[in-house]
Amino acid sequence: MSNNISGAEEFATSKDGDDGGLPSSGYPTRPNTSNSSRQQNMEIEALLKRERAPLSIIITSKTAPVATPSKQQLQIALENERGSWSSKLDFILSVVGLAIGLGNVWRFPYLCYKNGGGAFLLPYFMTLILAGIPMFFMELALGQMLTIGGLGVFKIAPIFKGIGYAAAVMSCWMNVYYIVILAWAVFYFFMSMRSDVPWRSCNNSWNTASCVNPYSRKDLLCWDQMVNKSTTKICSLATGNITASELTDPVKEFWERRALQISSGIEDIGNIRYELAGTLLLVWIICYFCIWKGVKWTGKVVYFTALFPYVLLTILLIRGITLPGAFEGIKFYVIPNFSKLTESEVWIDAVTQIFFSYGLGLGTLVALGSYNKFTNNVYKDALIVCSVNSSTSMFAGFVIFSVVGFMAHEQQRPISQVAASGPGLAFLVYPSAVLQLPGASLWSCLFFFMLLLIGLDSQFCTMEGFITAIIDEWPQLLRKRKEIFIAVVCVLSYLVGLSCISQGGMYVFQILDSYAVSGYCLLWLIFFECISISWCYGVDRFYDGIKDMIGYYPMVWWKFCWCITTPFICVGVFFFNIVQFTPIKYLDYNYPWWAHAFGIFTALSSMLYIPAYMIWLWKTTPGDTASKIRTIVRIDEDVKSLREKMQQETTTKQAELYSL
Repeated sequence: MSNNISGAEEFATSKDGDDGGLPSSGYPTRPNTSNSSRQQNMEIEALLKRERAPLSIIITSKTAPVATPSKQQLQIALENERGSWSSKLDFILSVVGLAIGLGNVWRFPYLCYKNGGGAFLLPYFMTLILAGIPMFFMELALGQMLTIGGLGVFKIAPIFKGIGYAAAVMSCWMNVYYIVILAWAVFYFFMSMRSDVPWRSCNNSWNTASCVNPYSRKDLLCWDQMVNKSTTKICSLATGNITASELTDPVKEFWERRALQISSGIEDIGNIRYELAGTLLLVWIICYFCIWKGVKWTGKVVYFTALFPYVLLTILLIRGITLPGAFEGIKFYVIPNFSKLTESEVWIDAVTQIFFSYGLGLGTLVALGSYNKFTNNVYKDALIVCSVNSSTSMFAGFVIFSVVGFMAHEQQRPISQVAASGPGLAFLVYPSAVLQLPGASLWSCLFFFMLLLIGLDSQFCTMEGFITAIIDEWPQLLRKRKEIFIAVVCVLSYLVGLSCISQGGMYVFQILDSYAVSGYCLLWLIFFECISISWCYGVDRFYDGIKDMIGYYPMVWWKFCWCITTPFICVGVFFFNIVQFTPIKYLDYNYPWWAHAFGIFTALSSMLYIPAYMIWLWKTTPGDTASKIRTIVRIDEDVKSLREKMQQETTTKQAELYSL
């Protein structure tokens, strides 16, 4: 910082040269010599030097006249201050890092198996073409078009600005709970850094008397016995005879009794798990330093966090397909069962998987797109990233189910009893699988390091979307204090997240997962976002704006999707979810009513912003109904006029900062 200030002082106090310098005030003035082009370049260079120092530091001379920077120079200064991608590859890798997250690895493969194997790809790709790619393209284009974050973009349809606030609230919930998974992964990573993984045996202090390794159960003495007029399998252990259903395994006991130290229910929140508090703090520190310097720094971080997981996935696939039983697992993953397509749950799973895995509705894509140059071909970028995302999901399925097939082979159990989704896959199935691999600790470290990297870039890109939206909304207050603001957000999110790593934290985690960032909230946000552009602002004017950016009109298919298919899919699946709603459970534990009430509150905390803001803005906007519609529902400006208006407002604010 001191170097930037001294540079500004040096330039501000330099004497005018023969080619026309700057007055001692440090402000650029119009050239008085004939070499105006060179003089103008020096003015802009001087202004950019000054921009590297905080805006509050304006070095002036008491005796020299102060000239106001021109509109063009202020605009250049603003772009330099806000930041932009250093290269196109930075942008693409950042969006890839956001879109490719834990859902690609631990949810998509299981949904394929559960919903008919290869047959699931039919509803998946139909949803992708009819809703996923269109919304992905719309959000990136919207951010690039208006060069502002998720709150400011709704100047295009002011009555829908509540969408931006709803997305910001939902991002806060996402930031709190999603990073907890990474804290668990870091804990397992550190616990794997030893000669052997600690969940191999039942001889640890946290194990119970009924613990038996699943790979050793075939050697147990078991028999059938009539109990309460039904046949029950009884097994003999050193501590006595117990039923087969009462047997536990060291992997599950390590997860529940060592990692989580889980309590009996959400009523018993218990103590903070200090080991997990430490790993959570570590992940938040990493996240902070990934985004604290803005997108130019973030764009460099994703070269590692977005690309290296592919190296790890490839290594794990090569090892997986060489295991016995691997191809049986892959067959279960890909062989189609078309009878499943008649079930509504299959189509609902396809929609929610697309929307979650593509990072839609949270304002993050809008923020990442806003750092692009206006003329960037965002259409091509969107198609590239969507192709990479879905290909990665299918690739991860081969990695996971090769290991699942191996587990089923070793345990002599059907694959249907081994396959799992979510935390069950990451912290139960895979840790159990590595027990049979030579060098178990190495494979465990690689897997959990991969989970960390895959989740980390999704986490800090979501954070970047939230930070961008808030700072763009209040630039005078926050932009020059961005690093402090990010630190405050990280600290507050960490403190709230401690509730998820207490002994009862798993129950809180599941409430947030099932309500605060549920499919209900996401479908609600995406529906209103889609109609705000396609129906209220007007899809034709939006298309004109895209043509101004990329030089040609995209195919008319996207108009059809934005106006018809995407809103219809959102509404249909939203109501299907309501009709088929069942209260969540954790294994056999039923949540009390007040826990469900809290979950509903977290969901409504984002969803209600949209109608509430609509009502408030309509009532506070002066004029009759027709004038209100033209002012806040369907504005008159096209994209070019709207950009000019926004730039004028921004330039005015920038000039006010210079006058301070």
